[in-house]
Amino acid sequence: MPYLAFSTPLGDITLFEEDGAVVSIDWGRAPGEQTSKLLEEARRQIDAYFDGELQDFDLPLRPEGTAFQVKLWNELRTIPYGKTASYGDIAHRIDSGPRAVGGACGRNPLPIVIPCHRVLASGGRLGGYSGMEGLDTKRFLLRLEGAL
Repeated sequence: MPYLAFSTPLGDITLFEEDGAVVSIDWGRAPGEQTSKLLEEARRQIDAYFDGELQDFDLPLRPEGTAFQVKLWNELRTIPYGKTASYGDIAHRIDSGPRAVGGACGRNPLPIVIPCHRVLASGGRLGGYSGMEGLDTKRFLLRLEGAL
């Protein structure tokens, strides 16, 4: 499986590709690399995102999860850059409950690209975030996008 590790303002991440699609972004650096044109393009887009030059990712994605998780992750991709939605709002849109939304957000295999950081608790509270440094990472991403 091709993979590429590199540094971001949040620390190291590793991208994984399978059958022509990005399937995972892991926090941390995997040793070595077996890169591909797709992963190099994903890196370019992620770097542009952190530089404030890219708002929408254009990559073939194939996150692996349950039918519910995939449905939720697709819905998260509709939240515009710099905007947020509540767990309750998302739950209503996909006919689910806020806790189920939160659980599926926590299992998002493509953080940053599938923007689970844009989902907030009721009243605009940050809620949770399972990536890197938790809420500090979520706060960083929301500030980068001008949502905080």
